[in-house]
Amino acid sequence: MEINTPREAASLALSLLDLTNLRDDCDNEAIELLCRRATTPYGAAAAICIWPRFVAHARKILGSGSSLRIATVVNFPSGNMEVAEVVEETRGAIADGADEIDLVIPYRTFLQGDEAAVTQMVETVRQACPQAGLKVIIETGELRDSAHIRRASELAIDAGADFIKTSTGKVAVNATLEAADIMLRVIRDSRKSVGFKPAGGIGTVADADLYLRLAETIMGPNWIMPSTFRFGASSLLDDILAVLSGQPSQRAATGY
Repeated sequence: MEINTPREAASLALSLLDLTNLRDDCDNEAIELLCRRATTPYGAAAAICIWPRFVAHARKILGSGSSLRIATVVNFPSGNMEVAEVVEETRGAIADGADEIDLVIPYRTFLQGDEAAVTQMVETVRQACPQAGLKVIIETGELRDSAHIRRASELAIDAGADFIKTSTGKVAVNATLEAADIMLRVIRDSRKSVGFKPAGGIGTVADADLYLRLAETIMGPNWIMPSTFRFGASSLLDDILAVLSGQPSQRAATGY
């Protein structure tokens, strides 16, 4: 889709949105509201992204035939769980009705030089959910160094990730255009069918548009679609709906 206006950017961003509630105070009522908000008069989000303990409730609300996908998080947000625990968490989420798994790599262990820990985690979780989409969160704001971001992205892709994702949204620095540029180039250079998900701190259509234009520049026209690109956000929907209803978009936050 060619993006010429804020309204076009808003419409595209809606179709790519993983509408998220990973608040510590989330409850069943909040999940019910999230499910309702994810289907709008202008179209539906791609998915909701929620804690594993709410997956069964969300599946009950949406039913088995819903086009709205249910994503959940594992090894989240610390990245410190044992592999066996993460596998158990993943299998439980799939049994409850999750369509997609967003997995945090053991990024602290990676920063200590243990690349094998990342490979083992991703490969093992991939085996535990062969039919589900697997988005691998590398926590770019904690990795910081461009070489670390690049290498973690390569490891995740080589181990079977369907998407690589910037952030948990739970640390001081989340998605940035600088990290997105590195990750998209790794995807391009891998020549594999892997998607990209910036998450954390993307709150306006103007913010989203910066990432969409960057992805189009690196990956080429017609690459962006829900199977290759998602936004992880909780507040972006508000600005999307404002723009689609004829109100002006808010100014973009800094992308760096």
